[in-house]
Amino acid sequence: MNKLIINSDDFGYSRAINHAIIDTHQEGILTSTTLMSNTPGFEHAVKLAKENPKMGVGVHLVLTFLKPLRQDVPSLVDEKGDFYRPDAYRSGLAIVDVEDLYKEWDAQIQKVLAAGIQPTHLDSHHHAHTFNAHHFEVFLKLSEKYDLPIRGNFDQEHNRPTTTYFEPAFDGVGMLEEKEKETYLELLVEKIKKNESTEVMCHTGYIDEFLFKSSSFVEPRIYQVDILTDSNFVDNIRENKEIELVTFSDL
Repeated sequence: MNKLIINSDDFGYSRAINHAIIDTHQEGILTSTTLMSNTPGFEHAVKLAKENPKMGVGVHLVLTFLKPLRQDVPSLVDEKGDFYRPDAYRSGLAIVDVEDLYKEWDAQIQKVLAAGIQPTHLDSHHHAHTFNAHHFEVFLKLSEKYDLPIRGNFDQEHNRPTTTYFEPAFDGVGMLEEKEKETYLELLVEKIKKNESTEVMCHTGYIDEFLFKSSSFVEPRIYQVDILTDSNFVDNIRENKEIELVTFSDL
């Protein structure tokens, strides 16, 4: 049996995002999500997670959005006290002290634990753990400290539990023409059947004012809800005897 995890990032981003994730879990085939701890929808997400115990909830470690939880991490923030944005890392403007990064990401995990959520795994917002080798080293240390699987994207070498295949392209499927979408989904199912375990990364969401003003990735989130709750696609996955829907806890 080929294990399939469908994970929606950004749980806790806002109430609209949270509701979309829960709807896609309850009405579709979303099995997992990852929770941001420095965002306006955190408490709302925690409440919803506790009401949906079959949904896996990991930690979505944040380095590039809003403000850190800790006040003593100067290398992570700009003059306003906000996290540097991804462009600052691409340009070399932001240079992180690994001790600051460890303290902040550890605090984010601790906040999730303190809220009564036992995380299933770790990943990061904007794939910040992959920006460089130092970030990835901190990510691995925290994975080991809390004995958690990780998102295994971008082919970094490690010995932590993860899926054998990571599918990053689902974010764009909703923008495809109908025939192209059907072809992509058919090929995706074949990839899932060829791998022992697969994570499909998605970003399901409804639109609210906070998302609209703070993110450049808005409209595609709605299409992803539609696809992952579409009865034909849902039945195709659920009734496939070669595919088992799981969470990271099942790896």
